[in-house]
Amino acid sequence: MATRAEKIHGLIHAAAAAAAAVGGGLAQAPGSDAAAITPIRVAMVVAIGQQYGAPNPRAAAPKLILPFSAAAAGRGISQWLVGWWPGLGNAINAATAAALTEAIGWAADAYFAEEGPREGGAPRPFRKPNCRGSGSMPAEGEQP
Repeated sequence: MATRAEKIHGLIHAAAAAAAAVGGGLAQAPGSDAAAITPIRVAMVVAIGQQYGAPNPRAAAPKLILPFSAAAAGRGISQWLVGWWPGLGNAINAATAAALTEAIGWAADAYFAEEGPREGGAPRPFRKPNCRGSGSMPAEGEQP
């Protein structure tokens, strides 16, 4: 039987492979792959949350996917610039779709493992880094 870590690794890599297939296959139609890749990423985040027993992993999906929107915008620009070249555009589009999906997957893994939802599904407050290098400082209103 696979461990939770092995299952999560498999989920992330399978989602990245699916995103690469979609991104590579739709390279000549800029922007068309976003509609297919986003549900793959949402499903991956939800599946990772379920592996950790999160009460509502679907609620965490936007929090984990939206920070990567700047990278996705850069991906869109690269797709517009080279996506129309058969072969090269497909390879670049597939690689960037896979890389962004992997990054979102590993961010979701870290979120649910360490900073995941508490009782009732509320996210834990952000912990500010401690400048003295001895861990992290509590967020405003949080007890140390």
